[in-house]
Amino acid sequence: MSPTSAAGPPAASKTARAISVYATQVAAVAAAEVQKLQHDPWELFSRAIQPLLWLLLFGEVMARVHGLSSGSTSYLDFLAPGILAQSVLFVAIFYGISAIWERDLGVLQRYIVSPAPRSALVSGKAASSCIRALSQAIVVYACAATLGVSLNFSPAAIAVVVFLIALGSALFSTFSLIIACIVKTRERFMGIGQVLTMPIFFASNAIYPVDLMPRWLKTIAIFNPLTYEVDALRCMMLRDGISVFGIVRDVTTLALAVVAMMAIATRMLPRMVE
Repeated sequence: MSPTSAAGPPAASKTARAISVYATQVAAVAAAEVQKLQHDPWELFSRAIQPLLWLLLFGEVMARVHGLSSGSTSYLDFLAPGILAQSVLFVAIFYGISAIWERDLGVLQRYIVSPAPRSALVSGKAASSCIRALSQAIVVYACAATLGVSLNFSPAAIAVVVFLIALGSALFSTFSLIIACIVKTRERFMGIGQVLTMPIFFASNAIYPVDLMPRWLKTIAIFNPLTYEVDALRCMMLRDGISVFGIVRDVTTLALAVVAMMAIATRMLPRMVE
């Protein structure tokens, strides 16, 4: 047996163990976040009201305005994926406030000094935000189906939608964590979060096509990651959905944005306890 082959299995075993330990650390952080949700299920109910109002009120009214949807797609069909993306954004963008609470209670300090790498802490929080976002997706799907939206219920399409929700929630929750690392106080965070949320939402294709936007807003929308999440969701959620930018470009843009945000959040997390 050659030295290379003799050294191969131990090296592979160490890598497998390292991956297993890292996954366990991420799952532990995510589980701690989910337990908070179990103790306060009212939060899920209160957050479910907003997408319902958008679909029931805004969707029904704006469906009477011609030109808001593209092609033969009804406006409710056009709107439903945008509202799902909006729900993911609204749940994730205020996620950093929980990190501020943990810092004030001393929990975050214990996370930082634990053997778990900082990237596992960030990944765990991103994973838990995905669980919250998926609960919103159930509400949006149920409401959209009741209103007659032509949803695609094929297992493959739903699996891709879940993946897109995971990307979107990871992106905006880590972005939220970065904001929390900068401002460090709940009052400042709430103010900045409210300032950022609506521009991100309205400077996207969530409620109107990019083609209807003035040139300056269209330029912003092209650099807005929410635009690509909505575009991909329209392709996968709807029975005859299409992607304006291409599903590969949508997923690639979101994935690269997630990697960038997680790298920045991992580097900045120790600032929270300084």
